[in-house]
Amino acid sequence: MSRLDTDQKLEENSTGLGADPQLNAAADKRPSWLVELMDWIKTFAIAFAVVLLLHFFVFNLSKVEGHSMEPTLTEHEWLFVNKIIYIVGKPKFGDVVILREPGSGTGEKKYLVKRIVGLPGDRIEVHDQRLYRNGELVDEPYTDSLIEDMSYGPEIINEGHYFVMGDNRHARASLDSRSFHAVPEELIQGRAEFILWPYNEIRAL
Repeated sequence: MSRLDTDQKLEENSTGLGADPQLNAAADKRPSWLVELMDWIKTFAIAFAVVLLLHFFVFNLSKVEGHSMEPTLTEHEWLFVNKIIYIVGKPKFGDVVILREPGSGTGEKKYLVKRIVGLPGDRIEVHDQRLYRNGELVDEPYTDSLIEDMSYGPEIINEGHYFVMGDNRHARASLDSRSFHAVPEELIQGRAEFILWPYNEIRAL
């Protein structure tokens, strides 16, 4: 092919790259309200997708039901739950956590809020109405009574498991690891960071 032929072909192709005048005209005929509506729909769709991703992987809001965490938490308070923290790190002693109730089926959504009082390898024991960790008395300023239930343990916490208790230490006030033993890490959904509601109780945990 000669140079002239090549140039001519490029020129011919370039004339076909322009937008179809009829398509442009059709687009121009769309009402302005329809264009604006479509923009709003796109915006809401993107925002909804972002919120869903944040809800499943970063945080959620949980409502307190029951009295097992009194006096730290009271019924009907709303908690901000950090879910990503245990994706990048491990639960720590003293964390207030949301966990799936042991024994509940995958289709059931039963969750508990408890405090971690024992880590993997710890020796946990309750006697004389007090909690002991590795033979040492645990200082628990978040409670308002001695442990009124029966003594427990000693129990050595298995690797990948955590011992949880409710802050309410009155008799039969909390369903926790004294009933179902230490919980596997995969049941722990996130850490409660703040009380968000009611407004007069807003504070970090």
